[in-house]
Amino acid sequence: MKPQLEDLTIKKGRSAFWAITLQQPRFGFFWHYHPEYELTWIVRGRGWRMVGDNQSPFEAGDWVLLGPGLPHTWVSDSSEEGVEAVVIQFSSELIQRFTDLEGFETVKNLLSQSVRGLHFSSNQEESLKTTMRQLPKTLGADRLLMLVQLLHRLSQQSRTPLASPHYQTLTGSLNQSRINQVCQYIQEHAANPISLIEVASLISLTPSAFCKFFKRITGKTFSDYVNDVRIAHIRYQLKSTDLTIAEIAYANGFDSLTYFNRVFRKKTALPPRAYREQHRPAQPSK
Repeated sequence: MKPQLEDLTIKKGRSAFWAITLQQPRFGFFWHYHPEYELTWIVRGRGWRMVGDNQSPFEAGDWVLLGPGLPHTWVSDSSEEGVEAVVIQFSSELIQRFTDLEGFETVKNLLSQSVRGLHFSSNQEESLKTTMRQLPKTLGADRLLMLVQLLHRLSQQSRTPLASPHYQTLTGSLNQSRINQVCQYIQEHAANPISLIEVASLISLTPSAFCKFFKRITGKTFSDYVNDVRIAHIRYQLKSTDLTIAEIAYANGFDSLTYFNRVFRKKTALPPRAYREQHRPAQPSK
């Protein structure tokens, strides 16, 4: 997938790195990359995120560290209103001044692993959240020291790689507008039938050429990508609503329960009913 290069020079100005608390109506699809590392904490909101060739649902408490040049986007659930996130971006040159020193081996290892993107447990201690909240408001040397402390503490925690080991980051601007157009369309229309012909026509390709293009860039077939988007929405609805499994499946673009059950089990390793029982909060006894 050809993502868009995001230039952060203007954003951070003369600061050693960029840190901000984002508050906006929602996250729209914006497939992009940048040469800086990025640490994101989702304070409020839900939807799905794409990091390299990984697509997963996210919700409040989501912590992700991305390595330089790794394409990514966060997309709000269609029913979500209002999101908040703390985002920190810092350069390799800045952090290397510390990781080359004795005693920073765990941080260096953390940053090395982030080339695939890293997801951390949502159950972070309150002191870590406090540091993350304060960082955008802090200036001078204290700000830099807080960043180093934050990375040190994260380096001691368990994490899960996101992009697959064989994922190859593809950057450049040649096809960025076409891919963003296609993926935005899929996100907005995932609940409805989406034909290969109509999506291919968006970027003036034949269905055959589009399939080759999509698989070569994303590592996924078009249908597999669409199913990833749908299943991300369905997983959230299974946890948060009382709609029947059939109602949820049909409302998210599946017209066959047999096919839906097969896809869901493949994506989550669980049948829908077992997934709901495992992830729904326990009901208080009467």
